[in-house]
Amino acid sequence: MTRLNLVLLLAVLASALYLVRTQYESRRLYVELEKATAKNRMLEAENERLQVEKRAQATPLRVEKLAKDKLQMRTVTPAITQYVSHKDGTVTGVAK
Repeated sequence: MTRLNLVLLLAVLASALYLVRTQYESRRLYVELEKATAKNRMLEAENERLQVEKRAQATPLRVEKLAKDKLQMRTVTPAITQYVSHKDGTVTGVAK
């Protein structure tokens, strides 16, 4: 009888230790999941901000302003266009 009680006590202790370890592991994994979810939300917000910034950088008005300011480009008008004929009779426009 004493031997059976000792075996049952060891089984209960092993079960309790396993339960404690399992609970600890589940809490650790839950915290890790919450951190990953928070990081995912942060990255999604950053991605959205960058997409908005990208759309703002590519507006036609901004591109035209950069072309004029940094590249010294100007819009093509008939007054500054020269038409050149090739030997085969095709005509192309070349801006001055």
